[in-house]
Amino acid sequence: MANGATMRVVIVGVGDAGQRLAAKLCEEKHDVVLVDHRTEPLEEISAELDVQTVQGTGTSPQILEEAGVAKAGLVAAVTDRDEVNLLAAIFSHAAGAGHTAVRVSNTELTAEQHLNHLARLGIDLVVNEHDECAREVLSILNMGGAKEVVRMVEGRIHAVGLDVPESSPLLACPLKDFPHPGILNAVRLIAVMRKEELLVPRGDMTFEPKDTLYCVGRPDSVRAFLNVVQPDRTTMDKVIVLGGGDLGLRLTQYLEKTGKDVDLVEIDSARADACSAGLQRARVSAGNGCDRSMLEEIGITSGTAVVASMGNDENNIIACLLARKMGAAFGIALISKPEYVPIINEAGLLDRAVSPYLTTMNAILRFVRGTSIRAMTILQNVPGELLEIHLPDGSKWEGRALKDARLPRQAIVAAVVRGEETEIATGDTVLRAGDRLIVFVRQGAATRLEAAFRK
Repeated sequence: MANGATMRVVIVGVGDAGQRLAAKLCEEKHDVVLVDHRTEPLEEISAELDVQTVQGTGTSPQILEEAGVAKAGLVAAVTDRDEVNLLAAIFSHAAGAGHTAVRVSNTELTAEQHLNHLARLGIDLVVNEHDECAREVLSILNMGGAKEVVRMVEGRIHAVGLDVPESSPLLACPLKDFPHPGILNAVRLIAVMRKEELLVPRGDMTFEPKDTLYCVGRPDSVRAFLNVVQPDRTTMDKVIVLGGGDLGLRLTQYLEKTGKDVDLVEIDSARADACSAGLQRARVSAGNGCDRSMLEEIGITSGTAVVASMGNDENNIIACLLARKMGAAFGIALISKPEYVPIINEAGLLDRAVSPYLTTMNAILRFVRGTSIRAMTILQNVPGELLEIHLPDGSKWEGRALKDARLPRQAIVAAVVRGEETEIATGDTVLRAGDRLIVFVRQGAATRLEAAFRK
């Protein structure tokens, strides 16, 4: 979209999502303008970031004109009100904005027929944070034992983060002497977090308990790797979803299709009835997800995962801790405050924390990337990003082996997708036009990598 160049981005809404998005875009040297009707958050963020600010509502054509949407490559409307975001995008498109993206909470708006209507109104991207989070949680539950799962290339490649347990054979010897070379060669290890230090996995590395390891590969290869390096991991055949809001209901609907045993708990009886009407197999109970007697009544086994999405960060954390104490295999908490996520993950307080703002930001950032970078995801447990890079016809890299490519030191090519085939990248991999490369880069290095692959 931006072809790797600096562009003007107007962000409507300076809540958590807007602030995170602005910080990332400033890091990449884009010209950022923030619009919000509140004075205080604008003053706070302008003191921290090199941004322009305009006070006023995003539904005002005059305010949008003052923000310079006519010269913007992207207008991202990310307030907590769907109608404001939609109107801001429609007015911005009419004024001449290059592209528009909106954040919505109403799941009906992401139905295909409505997306087509919105596209005709000039809205290029609609991000439903509840749906994005539900898909992320579902991927984690389907890859038992993982801290984070990123689906890339239509799900043909998975990047998975996992903690190394004390029972892992990875601890017994250096990586080059791992006793299961076939399984190891089917994935690419891209990063290790040891406490707060990011390490690059090499043959002479010896792992330590509680290291967080990231690997990339086909889903079946990643599962086989997890089965070996986490010998005590539990297959989760039952899921209890606490909270019947939009996210909880959407996740339960997805879980019903997996064949897992699913319970949904919602404190409001009227909402519980509404959820029950929208589900087919899942059991729905009206009650408090933080109530031990409620969890005992539902039943927690060693194969149970608990997902807490009750609309309150503290309650979600408490519910997961309680469920784990009662014997649950895994606990995932929805965390609305993004600053909580690294604290929770680094402290090992929960098995997993998921932030809707981070998923929203990742979806919008894909729109900001250049023509060679087709997709990107900021990882939550390591200071780095995963990129999908497309190699166009006539690229200077065509016909060259990766070992001769002289890529930035901060980049690791993990996998290559060529047509219907996928392969783990090695130094001898010869690049061809049309290849889709899955690349891990350290935080802040994506722009340099974009420049390296530019035709």
